[in-house]
Amino acid sequence: MFTAAAESFLKQAREIQEEELRRFASRVAALLQGPEPGAEAADCLQRLHLTVAATKYPRKLDGKFVELLQTVLCSSKSPAQIQVLCAAILREMSPCNELILSCDKIQDAKLLSLVSSVLLAQGNKKAVSAVGQHVVKVLEGRLPEGLSARYFLPVLSNVISLSPESLTEEQTDVVSKKMADWLRHASIQQGVTQSSGGFFSPRSRQPGPVTEVDGTVATDFFTVLSVGQCYTQDQWLNMQAFSMLRKWLLCYGDKELKTPSSDDKSGMGSSVMSVVSTTSTSGHLLPPKEHLREKAFEYCQRLIEQSNRRPLKKNDGDLQKACLIEAVTIMDIICKQDSSYVHRAVSFLKTLHGRICGDASYARALLPIAQFFLNHCEMAAVDSDAIYKHLFTDIPAQHFHNPSLAFEFVQFCKDNSQLFTETSSIFKQSFPNLFKFLAWNSPPLISEFVDLLPFLLDAGTAVEIFHLLLDLPCLTAALDIQLRSAALPASKRAASNPAVKPATCMEAFCHPLYKSMFQYLLRTSSTPEDAPERLIPLRQLLGSLASSPRVVQCSETVPVLLELFFRVVAEFADGPLINQLVVLLLQRSDQLYEIPAFKDDVYRVLSSQLVVLCSLHPAVIVEASTEILEFSGMVSNVQNKEAIFTQMVWAIGEYMSVSYDKRCTVEQINKFFETLEVVLFEITQLRPLASIPRYAPSTISVLMATLTKLAARSHDLIPRVSMFLSKMKTFVQSPAVTSVYCEADLEELLIRATELSNLLKMPDVAQFVFTPPAGVGSTRFQREANDSLPFALRIVTHLLEPAPGCMPP
Repeated sequence: MFTAAAESFLKQAREIQEEELRRFASRVAALLQGPEPGAEAADCLQRLHLTVAATKYPRKLDGKFVELLQTVLCSSKSPAQIQVLCAAILREMSPCNELILSCDKIQDAKLLSLVSSVLLAQGNKKAVSAVGQHVVKVLEGRLPEGLSARYFLPVLSNVISLSPESLTEEQTDVVSKKMADWLRHASIQQGVTQSSGGFFSPRSRQPGPVTEVDGTVATDFFTVLSVGQCYTQDQWLNMQAFSMLRKWLLCYGDKELKTPSSDDKSGMGSSVMSVVSTTSTSGHLLPPKEHLREKAFEYCQRLIEQSNRRPLKKNDGDLQKACLIEAVTIMDIICKQDSSYVHRAVSFLKTLHGRICGDASYARALLPIAQFFLNHCEMAAVDSDAIYKHLFTDIPAQHFHNPSLAFEFVQFCKDNSQLFTETSSIFKQSFPNLFKFLAWNSPPLISEFVDLLPFLLDAGTAVEIFHLLLDLPCLTAALDIQLRSAALPASKRAASNPAVKPATCMEAFCHPLYKSMFQYLLRTSSTPEDAPERLIPLRQLLGSLASSPRVVQCSETVPVLLELFFRVVAEFADGPLINQLVVLLLQRSDQLYEIPAFKDDVYRVLSSQLVVLCSLHPAVIVEASTEILEFSGMVSNVQNKEAIFTQMVWAIGEYMSVSYDKRCTVEQINKFFETLEVVLFEITQLRPLASIPRYAPSTISVLMATLTKLAARSHDLIPRVSMFLSKMKTFVQSPAVTSVYCEADLEELLIRATELSNLLKMPDVAQFVFTPPAGVGSTRFQREANDSLPFALRIVTHLLEPAPGCMPP
């Protein structure tokens, strides 16, 4: 967010018209062509830069003015601030046709850095390549006195980011050799502090040695964690080389070594290989890339050792952790490029993990360590389950509220999900813990969990994940209470009196009656044997947090993940799992967190997926008939869960047939018929002394159609349905009903009742329409039963009711 003043400046800059901009550029040109551009010229250049940078579309400046900017940029007489501003304006105008800059003859390192930044911003690979060639050429030769390579490395880093192929094999070898020297041979003496030159300035003293972060004198080679008052040029190069080391290795270090394992010495054991690698790299006998790997590995080992020291300053402690993460990541890259390093790294990182796993401040560093063992545990023949178990158990439970760590952790899981599912069961077992990240950081992490969820789902976890998704807003509320409870003084967290019912969520968190419920909701691993029904009282208790913004945000992600859940489950679910999910779907529709919008969205998803599940396994209607009958026979479900109820009734009419399940009997058909008949009678009966409740016309229509379908399969039921359908005219014409329903809905109901009644007058036709024989079951007519049925009903109606004016013969 910008301040009001900044917003005002940006608005003014965006509103400047082309003519006004041209006049302003002319004024700037006059100032730049003066004898010595000073503060006024710098101020005008800043305003011009803001103007060209403030809009999304490129601003046009006069070609001569652009040439002037380039001239001033390259002039040795121009002040440094003026040069920086000219370069910034030229970058904002990229790509620029009037550009005539070239870095070929530039020797000044700072100027080369500025000119290169303009050339690289053009996005022209030829220009990028030219910059890269020139930088390497300068680094390869002997630099003039006073010229340091430290200004060239950021340029080189940008070059390899934009176009790694710009450098040849010989050039990368040159830079690799230089980087190895910079990493390993920087001075361990501090730089000389520049004196101010005044009369009372203290006499310059001989520089002392650099120190470690704990204040002790450094006895080993210089690294980015070495501390000094002032740094020498080679020390700056050491730090810059480390900062671009990972990028360099990824771009140019991935060529496999020709180790003895690749020739006639392939029988040599891996432990011997490690010894060979260690003893043969003491000098410059290795090629440049391999030599850089060796020095980089030693550098990372030194950093990890330095990270064990207690820093005197907090900033040094933060730097320690950042360098530790980078060092482990680089060691992983080196081991992927040369497997002979794996055995040297494994024991080193095992020790490191044992040292930092109990320190919460090092939580982020555990991710690259786990990544290393994921990549190399098979080759190293080590059991890494203890590392994974600690990672997935402790980190999500303790750090779910850290947004940056949450993103890194979930990204780590996403990047390695395939590898985890193949190598360790801990990943899938820990999904309740992983979902804590989503519950607390819902909007930022939803896309990551969309990618992650399919890897967590299988036949063993589907049911528990289904419950967890529906309870995700409850989990958010529970995590909120857990955090607030942990922040309370110990005296206020004393155990509650079991005899007194808790009045607030905070009191309930430690109350014996609710403690086990919270523990189940906040569990760290999968517990499929536990019954989630125990959470019913807890959902009611957590109702006071239903309006919390964080809880509401979390609830909005559930429908997206639910739809994905059913799509993935549909790919592997068998009959028993589908039966279980259908039953749970009906049961859980009564057990949702009380957020009205959340319940509506969940009902919408569950109703649409109920039909999909039944179509995948039509026998579920017979196999789960007890639970389906119980749900369908409750009149309250017609109004409270209209969408789910309607789809369930439609599925009964569609799949309660011997065509789909040979076990379907007349007795079962009659039982479903009687249940739905009572429901339809209840919602359509006229109550003269009471107001008529309004039910969805689509639900009444589906109930009539389903009863008709069941009667077509058990002809003894036809008279009962026909009698009911004939009474629909009385229902729709009742004043009490017309006051509740609109005329179009009532007309549609009457038409449907008439069509169904007419169809039942021809039982054999009705049976064919509603229950086609097996040979017809695969036709388009049957596949599109929902669309075909109204058409079939209209045809039968026309057959039985001739058009007006037509006299029978």
